Amino acid sequence: MSEPEPDPRYGAVEEYARGEIRSYHGIVNKWLLVVYAALAVWGIYYLFKYWGGLGPGLGVGQ
Repeated sequence: MSEPEPDPRYGAVEEYARGEIRSYHGIVNKWLLVVYAALAVWGIYYLFKYWGGLGPGLGVGQ
């Protein structure tokens, strides 16, 4: 395999697994950022919805 050309915007290409995997340093896909944001929102929702209150059997009226 030949040496990959560096991209003018992102710099040199890093190779792994004998050239089967190639990546630029510091690039995160937009869809992956959306997944991270959705997981953060879900985590905050879950924290307040299911871990809130005084605990099992300690709520008002029990």
